[in-house]
Amino acid sequence: MPPNIDAEALEGQPCDLTIAEAEAALRDGSLSAVALTESVLARIEETEPALNAYVLVTADLARERAARADEELASGLDRGPLHGIPFALKDLFDTAGIVTTAGSGFLRDRVPEEDAFVVAKLHEAGMVLTGKLGMHEFAFGTTSDNAHFGTIRNPWNRDYTPGGSSGGSGAAAAAGSALGTLGSDTGGSIRIPAAVCGVAGLKPTRGLVSRSGVFPLSHTLDHAGPLTRTVEDSALILNAIAGYDPTDSQSMERPPEDFTRELGRDLAGLRLGVPRDPLWANCDDEVVAVCEPALDELRALGAETVEVELPSFGASRRLVISPVEGAAFHAQWLRDHPELYSDEVRGKIAAGLDRLAIEYFRDLRTRAAIEHEVLAVLKTVDLLVSPTLRRTVPTVAEGDPESILASNTRLYNVSGLPAVSVPCGLDGNGLPVGLMIAGRPFAEATVCRAAHACEQATGWPRRPPLVGG
Repeated sequence: MPPNIDAEALEGQPCDLTIAEAEAALRDGSLSAVALTESVLARIEETEPALNAYVLVTADLARERAARADEELASGLDRGPLHGIPFALKDLFDTAGIVTTAGSGFLRDRVPEEDAFVVAKLHEAGMVLTGKLGMHEFAFGTTSDNAHFGTIRNPWNRDYTPGGSSGGSGAAAAAGSALGTLGSDTGGSIRIPAAVCGVAGLKPTRGLVSRSGVFPLSHTLDHAGPLTRTVEDSALILNAIAGYDPTDSQSMERPPEDFTRELGRDLAGLRLGVPRDPLWANCDDEVVAVCEPALDELRALGAETVEVELPSFGASRRLVISPVEGAAFHAQWLRDHPELYSDEVRGKIAAGLDRLAIEYFRDLRTRAAIEHEVLAVLKTVDLLVSPTLRRTVPTVAEGDPESILASNTRLYNVSGLPAVSVPCGLDGNGLPVGLMIAGRPFAEATVCRAAHACEQATGWPRRPPLVGG
């Protein structure tokens, strides 16, 4: 059984700051990057291996880069809001000279020669790498129960899942063992952990953030983005990682923008689409009971709500795009080394290999039709609002064998639209419930505006109690 964590002893440390708060403290001289990094490293020691969020801690590298950040800031070289901020990466982002496993025993010794595109951009921004975070094997799941590296635990209660596949990212962001994290999202793998760990998780518009150097699951549906304690922090990270990359065929060339620019504005004039059927209709009563008051808060802040329909939503749950593209990538490795895959992931890949080409191409057309339908709805409203998850958080023992946790989230991978999960309350077990807000292509600033307003109105951020066993 994992050791107990003294949650009371963990309160009030520099690692409990948000990125925005830490940035201000670094600039006014009340905090150094070295002190902030030491606080985060101490939190890692206090919460690992109980949470098992980290597969690798790069303590020496973090101390070296924190010292460099202090020197640069003292000399007048300011790389921006992320300069000197400790962060950690889901272990499918390539890191030059540092093992990157994609959650697989098969790649346990894989050391990339180059950083992923977004990792290089974060280094340019001066962030301090504290390590690599655990995940579901090859991102093929929603619980982060990993046969090779062990089970990741939810910091609100370690008997419960942190979600997946970016479970380590959600757990670390919630626990304060990283001020910022990155995850990937193919069917909900940023927003699911964000919802169940009580943090903000932002999946950007398809093409806004490069996937080069990010271990793939589905070329068509993969996205990369931040998980952080607050929406503002996610927007700050998005500012740093967004940008055109000619090596990613989906990357789109756009002028730089500040995704924090609408934060703090009221919601007057915003029309919020509420797709009662299907994104609310099949949710647990307990989930709706938490999300409905959050919707009321958005109305109180000036937003108008309009009920809308998404008749093609059901088709998004049956698409074979991700299983087929994942199987195509892994086919040769699976033939040569089937014993190096867990039974769970081996079975998922085999199922993808059994699909017919005609099914795959049919579903590519269906995907385009679903995207067209959602875009048509977004011509009548500014944003779409729903519970992030249909159900409350499952226990580790229960798991998510039918991938119910991805039922609502995968719609915005299929359509490629920006979507954020923001915590809005707790269920009867004291575990977080997330509200999902999605918008038009490249409307991240407006999505974050509404999510930030919800976060503030519902009393977040909150630190988890770090209990259970």
